[in-house]
Amino acid sequence: MQGSIQLQLEFRPGQRVHFVGDPRRVGTVAFVGTLEGYSGTWIGVDWDDSNGKHDGSINGVRYFQAKSERSGSFVRAQNLSFGISLLQALELRYRGDSTKEEEDEMYVLSASDKRVSVQFVGKDLIKDKLSRFEELTSVSLSYMGVSSPGNPCQIGSVLPNVKQLDLTGNFLSDWKDISIICDQLQALVALILSNNLLSRDISGPVQLSHIRILVLNNTGITWMQVETLKHSLPTIEELHLMGNKISTVTPESSSPIVQGFNLLRLLNLENNCIAEWSEILKLGQLRSLEQIQLNNNKLSRIFYPSLDELHKLFGDVESQGDCLPFRNLQNLFLGGNNIDDLASIDFLNSFPQLIDIRLSENPIADPMRGGIPRYVLIARLSKVQIINGSEVTPRERRDSEIRYVRMVMSKLDSNPEETLRLHPRFEELKRFYGIEDNRVSVGAGGPQKLASGLISITLNCVGASIGEKPPLTKKLPLTTTVGKLKMLCESFFKLKCVRLKLYLQEQDSPVPIQLEDDMASLMDLGVANGSNILVDEES
Repeated sequence: MQGSIQLQLEFRPGQRVHFVGDPRRVGTVAFVGTLEGYSGTWIGVDWDDSNGKHDGSINGVRYFQAKSERSGSFVRAQNLSFGISLLQALELRYRGDSTKEEEDEMYVLSASDKRVSVQFVGKDLIKDKLSRFEELTSVSLSYMGVSSPGNPCQIGSVLPNVKQLDLTGNFLSDWKDISIICDQLQALVALILSNNLLSRDISGPVQLSHIRILVLNNTGITWMQVETLKHSLPTIEELHLMGNKISTVTPESSSPIVQGFNLLRLLNLENNCIAEWSEILKLGQLRSLEQIQLNNNKLSRIFYPSLDELHKLFGDVESQGDCLPFRNLQNLFLGGNNIDDLASIDFLNSFPQLIDIRLSENPIADPMRGGIPRYVLIARLSKVQIINGSEVTPRERRDSEIRYVRMVMSKLDSNPEETLRLHPRFEELKRFYGIEDNRVSVGAGGPQKLASGLISITLNCVGASIGEKPPLTKKLPLTTTVGKLKMLCESFFKLKCVRLKLYLQEQDSPVPIQLEDDMASLMDLGVANGSNILVDEES
């Protein structure tokens, strides 16, 4: 009976634990007590990885509610650990011997696909250096089961020179403990707390004044908590908040926009739930902000507001900041959202300093889902130097913009006013490249009619039954239709009884674009000089 009471004092609901011998198998205690039909005291655990046996009930009796059908299980106390101190983890990681399991994982595959053990040259020397804690500048204690600082007076003297501390995947939850650690490590500038389930209660001062990089990915933190921490982070330059289900940016009650964070250059909000661009606009007055990472949210459109729109959204913005939003923003990552309109693309030109944009995995940037190809993105974005991680060279910009003009001109006859409305840079580019009506300047050779110009394209056979044939480079009129090009390919490659499919292989595009409309011309489709056409067969 006394042992049962002791266990209930040691383990409590809400406590973070890991399975003994496996610090990466982490869960939350949801129940401590006896089970009908079983002797002794059991600990009910809701596992983070959902790799349990049930939902918190057994034999028809519910003891707790797990987050999923198979994330819960009952475990004996001796099979669980509720953590160790930071200094204990340090001893284990840097002075303890490697386990057999760790050594078994140190291997490479030979040419015959057999495991060959890895032996590190100078391993003992490296181990000896790492064991001298006072010399360490970077410490990683990820997934070590750290649940407390330990003796605060010892931390600073043991690790006087640590600048970066990685505490990913531990049991730290109380901000007071985090404050103690940071207060003792006076050289610390980068702190990683990802995958710790942090408390919602931030009461009292938190000592983070010298932290410049703070990583709080998958910690359950809200933006309201970020606002509370803001006053403890006067020197913060990078703030990472991935995977926290953040959907709103809620400033302090006295202001409709986020203020402070005077040195913040990078804000990472990837893998959250933000659906409205107006939430991001609340960050627009952070004067040092150079990069926002918003990949994998739920944004469907973006815009750059006028002064009137800012007034409607946030009131008297002049008294709260510089007024012009995102004055110094250079990098904007929007991959994996739901953006599907051209207006959002065109608004990117309004950001004063924007040069690097990520738009991959959005409908508007995916030709396979009706989006626009890379050359159109380049032409519509006048100042951008990097798109989807790939540099836009001066030559690629020139070729893309000329190709874009050709494509737009091919559509002018159908509805000129609508076409010009949909392509705001068309007139600018037409003037810049000397294109007047249906003529384009081609240098020393003088002007040439756009429709009658010849372009050089390379034809590559890729069809399985066509056989191996060398590529052919041909000069063809821009007015050549897809249907005509198929007939020419039959002649060029001496093909009989084969129904052809043609694809345009775009630069930096992983998937070629099928040229499906036999009546469309090369000019209609934006096929440019030097393009690569893949010649395939109907399956």
